[in-house]
Amino acid sequence: MTDTAIAWDTYARQKPERRPVNAAGETTWFNWTQYPDHGPGTELLGIKPGAAVLDLGCGKGGNLAHVAALGARAVGVDVSLAQLKAAEAHWSDASLVLHRTDAVRFLEETGERFDAIYSVYGAAWFTDPEQLLPVIRKRLKPGGVLAFSQRPAVEGCYGCQASYINRSEDEDPLVVKRWDYEPERWEEILREHGFESPAASVLPAPPGPRKIGTLVVRART
Repeated sequence: MTDTAIAWDTYARQKPERRPVNAAGETTWFNWTQYPDHGPGTELLGIKPGAAVLDLGCGKGGNLAHVAALGARAVGVDVSLAQLKAAEAHWSDASLVLHRTDAVRFLEETGERFDAIYSVYGAAWFTDPEQLLPVIRKRLKPGGVLAFSQRPAVEGCYGCQASYINRSEDEDPLVVKRWDYEPERWEEILREHGFESPAASVLPAPPGPRKIGTLVVRART
């Protein structure tokens, strides 16, 4: 098992389970942000029945299950076996197609092309865009959508950064790399890799004590 897989398995054990229903009483829903019942949904992806949709860093499968409920072919990739086992157990009736591998390797090796590829606090945040974006573009159909969300960059802290996943008090935290840029720089990076109409902005947090918003990025091929 790689250090990255160990880190995300550790994270999986710490992450609370998704609520059984959302505020609207729905058993599946799509959430781009770190806040419940906040922000846009699958309209950013333009999903239609029969579309092929790929989740890079699908975790426990909550968003992907909603994609499947819309009638799309729902494909998910994650390096964490713990996350994927949780997805299989919770969404056994959702017809999810799950792969345990890293995002770049999957995109390099798959022969499938997708109408939409997305990442919610997933591989698009934790993979070098110089490696990830070219293979995403190759696997998107003409006019396909790439969309991803993550925390906004801290002012002055751009490019490759370190994220820490805590373990027990007697163990050092695990370290994974992430890539942070301002919205304008994300748009430039996407253009540099041949994507069209890139749009990146920070969605403010909902009313309440927490103030950190969510960076949401979207582009087309």
